[in-house]
Amino acid sequence: MAGLTHFDAKGDAHMVDVSDKPVTSRVATAEGWVKMARETFDIIAEGRAKKGDVLGVARLAGIMGAKKTPELIPLCHPLPVTKVAVDLVPDPDLPGVRIEATVKTTGQTGVEMEALTAVSTAALTVYDMAKAVDKAMEIGGIRVILKDGGKSGRYEAT
Repeated sequence: MAGLTHFDAKGDAHMVDVSDKPVTSRVATAEGWVKMARETFDIIAEGRAKKGDVLGVARLAGIMGAKKTPELIPLCHPLPVTKVAVDLVPDPDLPGVRIEATVKTTGQTGVEMEALTAVSTAALTVYDMAKAVDKAMEIGGIRVILKDGGKSGRYEAT
């Protein structure tokens, strides 16, 4: 399993030992989207959803998701998350909602998984809050677009 850090020499999954890595400032940003019917988009953008403020609740869910990442991803290190920002922007051209999450920490490993989990949780919450009117919504495009800090340095998606 050359190159895959979560497997040992025998091929067994294990948690990576980061104890010898230096503590550095780290940041990661992820993005994704929820596509939906025009009617659903209008309901969310106009604040007419029966369950309430879809974007506000999804923002909080994304923040909570980032903080719970090590409970969801088996080999993810628990980290002292120092900032989580989740932005949900209605996009009439999609139509749907674009989601971006940025997570920061000072630690020995990065926060890409936390940023990805924040976006995923926010997207799932949009779906949950609007599924009564649109079960055909599509979640996609979830990816890391920025990672900085640590030995591997800076990564920016093109």
